[in-house]
Amino acid sequence: MKKILALLICLNLGWKMQGQETKDHEGVTKALLNYVEGFYEGDTLKLIQCLKPSLHKIGYWKNKKTGEYDYDGQMTYVQAIEFARNVMIKKSFAKQDAPKKVIVLDIQEKTAAGKVYAWWGIDYVLLSKDNDKWMIEQVLWEGPPAKENK
Repeated sequence: MKKILALLICLNLGWKMQGQETKDHEGVTKALLNYVEGFYEGDTLKLIQCLKPSLHKIGYWKNKKTGEYDYDGQMTYVQAIEFARNVMIKKSFAKQDAPKKVIVLDIQEKTAAGKVYAWWGIDYVLLSKDNDKWMIEQVLWEGPPAKENK
């Protein structure tokens, strides 16, 4: 009887853990999609829902003259919101066929990592979970790779 009870407890814990893993995967995926869609659609609410105010986003853009990737500076939370606002104001939305792919790379208890493919390039994204919500803390990006590297 004790063995059956122990087995039932283990199975119940396994189901709960699997449910949390699914919930975390969905939460990270939603944050990554809100991120790319926020920029694509000019939707500041989506960005507010997924970005921490302490956002640290830096990247490298290909210099057309030299062919080398140059440091493009840091984008803050405020600048990200302003960028999206300008997309909406100017109606400069992403093209319908623009890349929009998100991959969850890893999920721990409080941290996660993801990868986003967008028109501007590839972003590596670090997230943290507070109050059961996944938010983007840091982004490191590089402009679009050469076609042969895609």
